[in-house]
Amino acid sequence: MSQSIDTRCVQAGYTPKNGEPRQVPIIQSTTFKYDSSDAMGALFDLEAEGYFYSRLQNPTCDTVAAKIADLEGGTAAMLTSSGMAATFLAVFNICEAGGHIVSSSTIYGGSFNLFAHTMRKMGIDVTFVAPTCTPDELDAAFKPNTTCVFGETIANPALTVLDIEKFANAAHRHGVPLIVDNTFATPVNCRPFEWGADIVTHSTTKYMDGHGGALGGAIVDSGKFDWMAHADKFPGLTTPDESYHGIVYAERFGREGAYITKATSQLMRDLGPMQSPQNAYYLNLGLESLHVRMPRHCENALAVATYLAKSDKIESVCYPSLPGDASFELSQKYLPNGGCGVVSFDVKGGRAAAVRFMEALKIAAIETHVADARTCCLHPASSTHRQMSDDELVAAGISPSMVRLSCGLEGTDDLVADVAQALEHV
Repeated sequence: MSQSIDTRCVQAGYTPKNGEPRQVPIIQSTTFKYDSSDAMGALFDLEAEGYFYSRLQNPTCDTVAAKIADLEGGTAAMLTSSGMAATFLAVFNICEAGGHIVSSSTIYGGSFNLFAHTMRKMGIDVTFVAPTCTPDELDAAFKPNTTCVFGETIANPALTVLDIEKFANAAHRHGVPLIVDNTFATPVNCRPFEWGADIVTHSTTKYMDGHGGALGGAIVDSGKFDWMAHADKFPGLTTPDESYHGIVYAERFGREGAYITKATSQLMRDLGPMQSPQNAYYLNLGLESLHVRMPRHCENALAVATYLAKSDKIESVCYPSLPGDASFELSQKYLPNGGCGVVSFDVKGGRAAAVRFMEALKIAAIETHVADARTCCLHPASSTHRQMSDDELVAAGISPSMVRLSCGLEGTDDLVADVAQALEHV
């Protein structure tokens, strides 16, 4: 029976058998006992399913990952220690030294820094393109060594909506997958696989957790990209892995499981950014109310954005669901039920005015966080995107006077009133 995403938020991933715990059990154990060396050896050879060390896999984490895979419509998923770990592993799983990435320029500052600086030190190059680029301009960014394309469904904090189909079509024309960070939209409001994306990542710290209680990330594979059809671009998946007795992931596990199996058995094994079972438990509690929370976040954000757009103290407002927004048409296509609870806007008077506004807020707190049950705000140019040059800030859609306001679950009228009184100080 086909179930709504509302039901799957609550029920997917875990079905207890007779007499088993109703809530997802926390398997707080680093190791697992076996009766024979041969039984454990089969796990190390990837010939049997099971658990032997929680750095690679843990039952609690796998249960929650299965729920997220179900919500996104994927075939396999894994949890990571943070959203940044998910972004890094998702790309590094298929892009090695000498490789090249094509990325939208309007992405989270941490992801921009990862691609532009850290991964360049690892021998991986990147070309950033404007999300509004033409198909020809997008094609021109590809190189013979390009191995993936990256973008965010709703950019943080520019709130540009990615034209997923345009980027997916370009990626597939060049024989590479599209990786989409779906953190802000969540699968409640957008499922990128339905528009051609191949891999989805999340910072589960945000809306999926929803309460600022647990760091985490997730990677989901659609199971649709044919690695063997482009075998020369992805030797890590299509040639023998000598660290696992010559296993070829794409042959042994097929389209549905090769990508996540490699990321788990190879990258998680060697780098170790695993999510703890306790955090996975907290994440599942958040997922159970995700479908209820997201509409309220969107309702509050649209009300605040509408108010700000009418204020003579505001230079500009970015909110995709706001009529007249640059991303409005794309939001109606990809996010018809709403996007997220984040509003970005420029306060007249520059950086100093933006700071005065934020410090005058009473309900919203200044935090390095977003997508929480509690309303919070941030000045990206001096915090999350502080490492960027002025030119890089402009390319990312960020100005010195931009404020990122993440609308929580408080009363709508209370949030609008708080914004109104804070503007009196500008």
